[in-house]
Parts: sequence; C-alpha cells; structure tokens
Amino acid sequence: MTATAKQEKYGRIVAQLEELYRKTPDPIARMATAAALLKGKFKYFFWVGFYRLVDGELTVGPYQGALACQVLKKHTGVCWASIDRAGTVLVPDVEAFPGHIACDSRSRSEVVVPLYDRDGHIWAVLDVDSDELDSFDADDAAGLEKIAALITR
Repeated sequence: MTATAKQEKYGRIVAQLEELYRKTPDPIARMATAAALLKGKFKYFFWVGFYRLVDGELTVGPYQGALACQVLKKHTGVCWASIDRAGTVLVPDVEAFPGHIACDSRSRSEVVVPLYDRDGHIWAVLDVDSDELDSFDADDAAGLEKIAALITR
C-alpha cells in the first residue's frame, strides 16, 4: 500500500469513527469499536487492543485477536515504554526490543500509542501487533494517534 493510500484509509477510518462515536461518549465502547474496525481494515494487524492504567497497572481492555496478557509487568515492554516516554513507540522487530513482553510468540512488530485524558494524563495505550517484521511506519503512527485522540474527545 502506498503512503498516500494508507493516509487516505486512515482518514476514512477516522471519519467513520467520528460518526460512530456520536452515539456514546463511553471510552470502553469507543475502544471496542476502534479495535474491531482496525482489525477488520488492515490485513497486517495481527492483534489490536487497549491496555488501561488501573490502580497503577496496565490491564487489558477491549481487543481483537489472539488471547492477550491480562496485566503487563510494570515498566517493561513496549506498552510501558510508550507510557514512560509519553509518546508513540514503533518497534520493527519485537525480538530486538529490550524487555519485550511476548503475550503471543507470533507477534513480530508493534506500534503503541498513548491515550490522554482531558487533563493531559496518560490513562491507556492503543497497542497494535503484526505477525510480520517491520509492518508499521510513520503513517501508521500518525493515523493511530488520531484514532487514539478520538477515544476521550
């Protein structure tokens, strides 16, 4: 897929989610909707879901794909790196990422985007895995950041 085609696809998904999100402000419903839509629209998305900060722990939220880890070890792995760095983390090869948490051994590359509440605090992350190396790029990061921002808007 060309960069332009991917950007346009993300644009259509954002517009679709904006319309769907008019029905409810509930963040869990919005997460579930985003996970289902993204998993269905991108063939290289092996696992799509959210981890929420609950009592200081990253706990699995709505997702689509193989069975997930329920709680992620603190300050370890890509999801915690996104929180600790307060930004999106692109990982072309999860095997090369220090402390990577392998919830499913088929995962090969990953992108994680933080979700911010209205006060600017991270309260969750959007986590997308692929079963192929180097699946994600800056266009994925930008598109997923727009989608993440819609959850609490």
